[in-house]
Amino acid sequence: MKYLGMDVSKENLDNCLLRDAVDTKRKTRKFANSPSGLADFLSFVEKEGIRPDELHVIMEGTGVYHQLAAETLCDAGITVSIVNPAHVKNFARAMAVRTKNDTKDSFVLARYGALLKPAPWIPPPPAARELQAYITREDAIKKDIIRERNRKEKSVIGHALDDVLTSIDETIEFLNAQLIAITKKITSHINKHPDLKEDMKLLISIPGVGPETGHHMLAVMHTHQFRSAEQLAAYLGLVPVERQSGTSLHAQPRLSKAGPKTMRAALYMPAVSALQWNPHIRALKERLAAKGKTPMAIVGAAMRKLVHLCFGVLKTRKKYSPEHVQLA
Repeated sequence: MKYLGMDVSKENLDNCLLRDAVDTKRKTRKFANSPSGLADFLSFVEKEGIRPDELHVIMEGTGVYHQLAAETLCDAGITVSIVNPAHVKNFARAMAVRTKNDTKDSFVLARYGALLKPAPWIPPPPAARELQAYITREDAIKKDIIRERNRKEKSVIGHALDDVLTSIDETIEFLNAQLIAITKKITSHINKHPDLKEDMKLLISIPGVGPETGHHMLAVMHTHQFRSAEQLAAYLGLVPVERQSGTSLHAQPRLSKAGPKTMRAALYMPAVSALQWNPHIRALKERLAAKGKTPMAIVGAAMRKLVHLCFGVLKTRKKYSPEHVQLA
């Protein structure tokens, strides 16, 4: 297997090709992050005498900029791994790499892949990608509504012109209409795909998980491959991180917050509700409170347990049952 690190940016793909895990000699090339640039990349691979099935490309998750490259390379039969940027950063420190530029970053990615051999990325099905796009847009509209409401509040306090207030009201009205429309599209999209529809029924069977939370969890769990509930919770940044050493350092554990913050925001209020209405999570609250845990620590634990329950109902293909969970 040959390993290639691909440092992705909005405009370019910086590449570093290694022949094997111990070969420090490398070949670097830069291509445009575009369909034509990726075609040039595939031609480069062919000229190097490397078959698609013997090339492993490692790249970091960079918002939306890596998606075109990852999907194109997978379609070409190349193994692609999308790795956590924080892990790569720590790996570079372990290699004593202090210089940071695109060429050096691609070399670090190639060495990361050669030594650690990360799991291949499996492209999510089109229906899952479309659902994620709808939900991303829904979240953006909600943020815009909050911004406009804040602007209105400040404008009222500042005695703004009536025309300014009218403009803000019209914008809020338009955004609310857009929010209703995109929410209908999400529901329609889920109902059109039996697998999404069935998984949605399982998710909302959990007390505390409503349609909005179900949509978010559905998108995450259908666009990523998780082997366990713990892995899902870790991806969402809901695992506790301890800071203790000897007798001098005894910091309170805190959530890692390493994953998408929009998901943690979407889970917060459902977890608060589940503390009251979900028998399993209510029992968890009582156990943690008896141990002297703080209210926020309990909410964090409830968010994590809610995610575990979501994973559980999809894995077992059974709706939530308090009796079943109590026995598990």
